Amino acid sequence: MSTADSTADSTADRAAESAGRPAPSWAGDRAPAGRQRLGRLALVAFAVAAAVDLVSLLAGWHLGHVIAKPLLMPLLVTHMATRGAPRLLLAALLFGWGGDLALLFDAEPAFLIGMGSFAVGHVCYLVLFGKRPANPLLGGAYLLALLGTVALLWSDLPADLRIPVAGYSLLLTAMAFRSSALGLRAGIGGALFLLSDTLIATGVADWPQLPRPDFWIMATYLAAQYLLATGTTPRAAGVR
Repeated sequence: MSTADSTADSTADRAAESAGRPAPSWAGDRAPAGRQRLGRLALVAFAVAAAVDLVSLLAGWHLGHVIAKPLLMPLLVTHMATRGAPRLLLAALLFGWGGDLALLFDAEPAFLIGMGSFAVGHVCYLVLFGKRPANPLLGGAYLLALLGTVALLWSDLPADLRIPVAGYSLLLTAMAFRSSALGLRAGIGGALFLLSDTLIATGVADWPQLPRPDFWIMATYLAAQYLLATGTTPRAAGVR
């Protein structure tokens, strides 16, 4: 066979490959493996950023908190996205990120914006949870906790925040209750979210606080978002 014939055959082979022959198996594995590595790196980075944030709060290092806090939810979103998380879950985490950024500013308008962003995130969670049945006794306990907490806080809250806080509390409690329908992990996440925001509300009402209250708020919040994200994904993987 001549060199020209060999070249022609080689060209024909390449054309056939591009026309539909399967690629080598190792080429098909690169994308999933790359996503897995990215997901692991994002999770490690999330853990590091969370540690930096919490240590900064314990040490009273405000700059560390300002640097680390905005990184947290995007890193968790990246990790969950590589696991094929539902879009509603990613949206809930991103609206949580919006609330995180707003609450970095110590002003009432920023507090209201942050509360609104978190509220939209709770709506995303509620839609994602769907109509799965949950324990009605637990629902009754959450309702009593909601009514008792709002009643106790009401007179100590600034007058212009009473209605917004009460409405937000209702939405948050509904999310916490409905999260229990997805299992223990997500249910604990919902309960911790409720606890974290209740700690914020007691601070707004100027109630006595634990030492380093911001540490406890962030610790419960980060655990809540992580548990909700990882507790929701396995059962909602078909949702997009």
